[in-house]
Amino acid sequence: MTLPTATLGRTGLRVSRLGYGAMELRGPEAWGPPVNDDEARTVLNEALDAGINLIDTSPDYGEAEEHIGRWISHRRDEFVLVGKCGCPVTGGDPAHVYTRANVRACVERSLRRMRTDHLDVLMVHLSPSVAVMEAEDTVAEMRALQDEGAIRFTGMSGELPHLPDHLAMGVFDVFLLPYSALDRSHEEFAGAAAAAGAGTIARGSVARSLVPPPEAVPEPIRRPLADRHARVAAARLDELADGVPVAELLLRYILGRPELHSLIVGSAQAAHLRANITAATKGPLPPDVHNAVHDRLHPE
Repeated sequence: MTLPTATLGRTGLRVSRLGYGAMELRGPEAWGPPVNDDEARTVLNEALDAGINLIDTSPDYGEAEEHIGRWISHRRDEFVLVGKCGCPVTGGDPAHVYTRANVRACVERSLRRMRTDHLDVLMVHLSPSVAVMEAEDTVAEMRALQDEGAIRFTGMSGELPHLPDHLAMGVFDVFLLPYSALDRSHEEFAGAAAAAGAGTIARGSVARSLVPPPEAVPEPIRRPLADRHARVAAARLDELADGVPVAELLLRYILGRPELHSLIVGSAQAAHLRANITAATKGPLPPDVHNAVHDRLHPE
């Protein structure tokens, strides 16, 4: 069986509905576990070999960009590469800055690290307000980078409360949105983005809810992850799984949402990647199972 695909909105890019999120390759410098070269090389190449052709990354993700450049830059024509801007490019202050200078610096460093001459999609990271972007001419610099061929399409890694304003701007070709079987708070906005012709990608969809978050994760991030883990445990989804991993239920639940063109799931372990691929090739859950998962995670 092959992975299902979809057209990423008006970009016209045909992408696998299961994408790969490179955050799990971040390593200790970005509060992640160590990732050795063999693990990174294996998981990235196996993803491409299986037909995953969308890879999402960021300058914030520690060693991830360097792994992509080192291990799969020679296969660059096989995948759609999604990067981020606004991220710190030097040590010290971790604040995100959306000035024209920093947008360009992010892109230039990402291109060097990943050994490529372009990003297919450049996303504004961490959902700044429209007022901030207008004050800093963020979008103008993205347009300049488009004109130069350094990026092909613009995007927003967005979330509430600013996401409705981002949609109203009408300038972003792709949206990366939080969406999972547990968190449907952005569902209407995913639908609105798709209806307006934008590409949509879901993030935070599966694995982080299955295990307690590491203590090393900063508390503002750790707290909601811990809550999601508790909700999944309380729902006893294993009773519905019929022998398959609960992660498969959660992944295939999202495949039942046609307004979401792709979902990114990351892992540094080839076994986890293979399990995700196996799940995705099965397509959406049967309607009765989909409804049962929904009812257990969202009891009235």
